[in-house]
Amino acid sequence: MYYSDDLIEEVRAKNDIVDVISGYVKLQKKGSSYFGLCPFHNEKSPSFSVSRQKQMYYCFGCGAGGNVFTFIMEYENYTFLEALRYLAERAGVELPEQDESEESRKKAGVRSTLLEINKLAAQFYYAQLKDPRGEHALSYLKQRELSDETIRAFGLGYSGKSGKELYRYLKSKGYSDDILFKAGLIAFNEKSGPYDKFWNRVMFPIMDANSKVIGFGGRVMGDGQPKYLNSPETMIFDKSRNLYGLNRARTFRKPYFLLCEGYMDVISLHQAGFGNAVASLGTALTSGHASLIRRYVEEVYLTYDSDEAGTKAALRAAPILKEAGITARVIRMEPYKDPDEFIKNMGAEAFEERIGKARNGFMFGLEVLEKQYDMKTPEGKTEFMREAATRLTEFDEEIERNNYIEAVAGAYHVGYEDLRKLVGRMAVQKGLAKPVVRAKTASGREKENGIVKSQKILLTWLIEEETIFRQIEKYIKPSDFTGELYRTVAQLLYEQYEAGEVNPAKLMNHFTDEEEHREVAGLFHTKIKELSTAAEQEKALKETVMRVKSHSIEEATHNLEPADIQGLQRLMEDKRALQDLEKLHISVN
Repeated sequence: MYYSDDLIEEVRAKNDIVDVISGYVKLQKKGSSYFGLCPFHNEKSPSFSVSRQKQMYYCFGCGAGGNVFTFIMEYENYTFLEALRYLAERAGVELPEQDESEESRKKAGVRSTLLEINKLAAQFYYAQLKDPRGEHALSYLKQRELSDETIRAFGLGYSGKSGKELYRYLKSKGYSDDILFKAGLIAFNEKSGPYDKFWNRVMFPIMDANSKVIGFGGRVMGDGQPKYLNSPETMIFDKSRNLYGLNRARTFRKPYFLLCEGYMDVISLHQAGFGNAVASLGTALTSGHASLIRRYVEEVYLTYDSDEAGTKAALRAAPILKEAGITARVIRMEPYKDPDEFIKNMGAEAFEERIGKARNGFMFGLEVLEKQYDMKTPEGKTEFMREAATRLTEFDEEIERNNYIEAVAGAYHVGYEDLRKLVGRMAVQKGLAKPVVRAKTASGREKENGIVKSQKILLTWLIEEETIFRQIEKYIKPSDFTGELYRTVAQLLYEQYEAGEVNPAKLMNHFTDEEEHREVAGLFHTKIKELSTAAEQEKALKETVMRVKSHSIEEATHNLEPADIQGLQRLMEDKRALQDLEKLHISVN
């Protein structure tokens, strides 16, 4: 669905960013901006800034930033279109639907209906739990030491024994058999006809990141099989891309998730105060799960069962998380089977201690591997170290690999150099040698970072002070900024100045990707070194402008084709402009 730039801007303008964010974050006015604790990372001192003038937010701690669309996208885990529709509804702006195809309208209608049905089913199951017919299910939950508040918070329920109760209820609401089958709540038997997919089970509503019910898990009462049953895949439920408890964990102020195996583990941990616990939905961890987790945290503590199956699951999960850029640590539950048992017997404080003692995922893998060898014999230990060295070759970056070599050498009392050489030999023998990713030279890195920082500082200055823009627009053009994103931002900013309306929040409407929003917001909030006098500020500004222009000329010279006469003429003009800049006095007043 395409919406015009004017309509997008109307929606943005009618949703004041301070008002919107105040609904999520407690803000306090300081000067011309508002500050609060960042909702996107754990912090004790407020570094989250919201500007009513700019209609933008920015966190000086984690770099999160953007306009009102960005905030809703990042906080609610919405796409740009979902954020637009949400804010349009909030502001009472009607979005046209006539441009949508019949197929897309039909698909959106089915999706909306499935969400309605699941919500009604969750309410029905909850009511059944409180009914006398659900007494044994409620008793089971009480025996598991769940409080009324926890049962209510997670919407736990019960599906009756008859196998027809939910079906009759949903039919009374006017839904067809076809749509109920698509919801995954009804099955069909030639002999008895339609019947409830879940019956005689404690029900666990599965919610997406925005707390919308998308499916269910059911734990059988008694000895029936299977013990746990999940909703089938539907238009709204993809078990490989959702996590149980994520809707609550994503707003919990911890920089990591506790990843569990089962629903009860998640619920027990939340009840004990560990609100950052999540679980995969009856399936092994996938790359889709890892990508979802990476949106919220960069570290995961695996709290899988302490049995052999749980250990294998942890060993499988660690490399998947690493591939997604997530650090994995492993919490051991011994002498108990899982977090639920551990919490009941040892309590929250003891679990917190286990978190502090969690093992690095790679080192945990070696501890498990170690049990396969007789470490008391030279032969056994040698074979183990060879396998450990082979695993160490999997680290592409030289610095990271060397750090792990050092850790392994210390843990198993071998020489660092001896182990490093063994890693090299195993890489060659096993055909695992990979090109080393070396860091750039210090001078090259500093130069590159210096140019990028200078361009960010200059864009921040330009958005803040029109007088500065008017003094340098003759010398610095959008094409002087390197990188497509920086050039695009500069071009849009220059166009706004020409139109007489500088509006950074409107400028951001040009971008729909969340990461682009974050980076663009950073361009307008670069920290500028505090300079005490106007003369110092003017000197710093002139040096920044000169650096940006000089680098632009260097890039143009390097890329100039010998036969490009027009390019040569532009280059000569730029060099003259640079000479003029050296004589220019730039005022910050």
